[in-house]
Amino acid sequence: MEKFLFYLFAAVLVFAAVRVITARNSVHAALFLVLAFFTSSALWLLLEAEFLAIVLVLVYVGAVMVLFLFVIMMLDVNTAPLREGFVRNAPLGIAIAAVIVIEMTLVLTTDQSAIAQLQTLKGYAAGHSNTEELGVLLYTLYAYPTELATAVLLVAMVAATALALRRREGVKYLDPARQVAISREGRVRLVDLKADDRES
Repeated sequence: MEKFLFYLFAAVLVFAAVRVITARNSVHAALFLVLAFFTSSALWLLLEAEFLAIVLVLVYVGAVMVLFLFVIMMLDVNTAPLREGFVRNAPLGIAIAAVIVIEMTLVLTTDQSAIAQLQTLKGYAAGHSNTEELGVLLYTLYAYPTELATAVLLVAMVAATALALRRREGVKYLDPARQVAISREGRVRLVDLKADDRES
């Protein structure tokens, strides 16, 4: 039964991942990414990594993907110009994907110390915290990859902010410098009104 569930969730995960990069609609791609996150969480549950599964659902599905959907809907990104250079940039994308596959293969085949440490978890009692073991691995054996991942996420945040602040035609913008430099004479106009003859 466990093997059947693994292959079922793995097949759904591969299908969802392919649809993320092939879907024409950005909202559909984001929803397929949500499906990929859910199936990844199910696979982590099968591997008895409950903390990672819960964090993936709560953080990525519950917060990050909702933010992605709001950004996609609010920015109204026109994907037609972006798809025009797909064929031209396809060789570069394939080369980067090949490099990533080679790196993952090297990690899985040469780093036996981490696998040995993970295998020792099976001998612990039922109340043992795999969250603690995850923290020990992240900040000792995988300290530099963790710092590298945080730097990549920081660059992604800056890039998302730059995309959101781009100038678009037909949209009114307020210049903060002009707002701060405003004076009383520019805001208030004093009008000298003559009194009515009947009041005088």
